[in-house]
Amino acid sequence: MTETFARPSLRFVFSHPAHFIAFGGGVGLSPAAPGTFGTLLAIPLFHLLQPHFDAWTFLVVILALFWLGVWASGVTGRALGVADHGGMVWDETVAFLLVLFFVPVTGYWQAFAFLVFRLFDIFKPPPIRYYDRVLKNGFGVMWDDLLAAGYTLLVIAGAYVWLG
Repeated sequence: MTETFARPSLRFVFSHPAHFIAFGGGVGLSPAAPGTFGTLLAIPLFHLLQPHFDAWTFLVVILALFWLGVWASGVTGRALGVADHGGMVWDETVAFLLVLFFVPVTGYWQAFAFLVFRLFDIFKPPPIRYYDRVLKNGFGVMWDDLLAAGYTLLVIAGAYVWLG
């Protein structure tokens, strides 16, 4: 029988590898703005991983982390009885890793990218809101944040061109 966790705790996070991944190692337990902290988790993760891979391999790693998130979010969502629980932050982490891959490695660009990504993730313009509402599974959890990353990269590219 599966144990039910109305309010996830560290015990829940460490009870299954999928929960640990979906909750960003516990970052998602933040009482305020867990998605923001999940996004911030991508920054040290990027700086830890990126130097060890060439560009194509790093993109493959991000793709693998995406599919790992599909699995972890699906398992965790079913365990919680909520397809996209707010504490599940791996989707923000992986999507922002993708953004960081394309953004110049400077504080200003990364901070701007962070702000833009959070705005798209929070306000969910179409079609992000549609997929967030319709896809109630691990893929849906990860997909809407990947779309937010795509929108972010479009804004960053436009800003980069505009600013020269």
